Amino acid sequence: MDSKNQFEDLGFSKVDYAREERTGFPEVIFGKGKTVDQVRQIVERLMNAHGKALVTLATEEMALAVQEDFPEAVYNPTSRLITLGEPSVRFAGKVLVLCAGTSDLPVAEEAAGTARWMGCEVEKIYDVGVAGIDRLLAYRDKLQEANVLIVVAGMEGALASVVGGMVRRPVVAVPTSVGYGAHFQGLTPLLSMLTSCAAGVTVVNIDNGFGAGYQAAIIQQLVTEAGAR
Repeated sequence: MDSKNQFEDLGFSKVDYAREERTGFPEVIFGKGKTVDQVRQIVERLMNAHGKALVTLATEEMALAVQEDFPEAVYNPTSRLITLGEPSVRFAGKVLVLCAGTSDLPVAEEAAGTARWMGCEVEKIYDVGVAGIDRLLAYRDKLQEANVLIVVAGMEGALASVVGGMVRRPVVAVPTSVGYGAHFQGLTPLLSMLTSCAAGVTVVNIDNGFGAGYQAAIIQQLVTEAGAR
């Protein structure tokens, strides 16, 4: 380990042990593009250092390899997350994850799983897109009770703007690559969310459920730390 920078050089990866001290959360492993053995080695180091780890966009093969070393590791094939360990802090309040349609579930589940691993209480409301607005309005009270809302939508991405106009809390919008040709693999909802007429809507990248879950958690982290002062 580099004692000054507090990382370990594995050749293919420099494992950042100091990230939890800097940000409140350990380094998260982006699984896509890595080999099974690379993921396994990084998980081992992070578990030894922090007692918890998260792998995003992971494969079942990666999960099986990690479970040989850490049988408690949980793999969710929908979110493609491998989660290990418990959060250091449990945040007060609730993160509410909504998605417009069933096709958006993988991204919504990634957001929910990330926020939960980081210490958030998470509630989920799925398939409440604007094509059937009564489905969303049936949950008006739950929307207004949440601390942070994550809204996942493809097609034209209108759900985020609608939700943003109904609540007094931060809304994190996630465009998905779900839609037909002029949807441009998520570009259409991305631009729609970026130009939302509802104030208080923050937008992450296309299909970035992890980024949305992380953003919700650091908002909750700030609220918790402010309340402790």
